[in-house]
Amino acid sequence: MAGHTENSIVIQAPLKLVWDVTNDVAGWPELFTEYAAAEIIEQRGETVRFRLTMHPDEEGRIWSWVSDRTVNAADRTVHAHRVETGPFAYMQIHWRYEELPEGGTRMTWIQDFSMKPAAPVDDQGMTDRLNTNSPVQLEIIRGKVEALAADRGTAQAGPAEEEE
Repeated sequence: MAGHTENSIVIQAPLKLVWDVTNDVAGWPELFTEYAAAEIIEQRGETVRFRLTMHPDEEGRIWSWVSDRTVNAADRTVHAHRVETGPFAYMQIHWRYEELPEGGTRMTWIQDFSMKPAAPVDDQGMTDRLNTNSPVQLEIIRGKVEALAADRGTAQAGPAEEEE
């Protein structure tokens, strides 16, 4: 059995701003609360190879891995996979961005993976962790990007905020 998650959020900001902020891998430690560092190793065309290092977990362990991430601005998608898989047999992440007619941008993360037999959790355990943590990180990202949009005067009203 393999793991699969899909989590989305609507951010009341223009697609270009959401795209630019969330695809600035070097800035992820300021965007995500779980990353202590992001090191760009290599840039090849639209693909960036980078190392992410997390803050220490509850047991003081520091997790780190290398991933490749390829952006496709034409179809508003990003595909990433871990090069150093750690406890994963494989981990692939697909990011999808959609400009909404009513305003704002929907950002979706789809994660497909399988855990190694010796990993501290199995596929279901990691699915549960990702489905718990991804919405938390998405909310944090929404808050930061919407604040940036407001500072720049590009915030967009959502359906509940539209004037009649």
